[in-house]
Amino acid sequence: MKKLKIWSIAMLTVSFGMISCDKEDDSDDNNNPVVKVGAQGEWQSSGSDVAPLLVSLFNTDSIYVNFGTDMTYTVEQYDSTGAMLTLAGVYTQTKTGTGEIYTISLDQTSPAVLTSEGMFEVTGTTMKYEVVQTSPDIGAVPPTAAAGFGSTNGGALGTLNVQTYQRIE
Repeated sequence: MKKLKIWSIAMLTVSFGMISCDKEDDSDDNNNPVVKVGAQGEWQSSGSDVAPLLVSLFNTDSIYVNFGTDMTYTVEQYDSTGAMLTLAGVYTQTKTGTGEIYTISLDQTSPAVLTSEGMFEVTGTTMKYEVVQTSPDIGAVPPTAAAGFGSTNGGALGTLNVQTYQRIE
C-alpha cells in the first residue's frame, strides 16, 4: 500500500511538471518570447472587411489566417454556406521603406501549388492586405507600395481586391 501511495504521488508530481513545462506557442526553444514581425500572428476578416472581389467570385463570408513566426501560413476561408477551404504554405515578407508597408510572397503548397504576391500594412490591430496569384500566371499584376493599396493590375480593380483583417492573437 505504501508503494502505491509513493507511486501515486510520484505520478502526480510528474504530471504537474509536464503541465508546467509545456512550451507556449509564442516562445522559442529557450522559453524566450518570440517577437511577431509584420503579418505574423492570427487574423480574422468578415463582413465588410472581406475584399469585394472574394465575395463576388467565391461567395466568401470570412477568412481566418495564421502567419507563423516559422514563416508558414494557414488560411481557413469560409463561404456563405459554411463550407471551408484550407490553404497552407510558406511566406516571405519584406519591409518596403514606404510607410509601414511590407511586400509579401506566398508559396502555397495545399490544396494546389501556386504563388501569390502583394503587400500588407499593419496599423495597431488592423491589417490592410492585397495580393494576387502570379504563378501559374493568370495575367494579374501585383500591387506596389509606391502606387498604394488598390494598385492591383495597375489600379484597374480599385479597392475590390483590398482585404482588411483584425488581429485575434
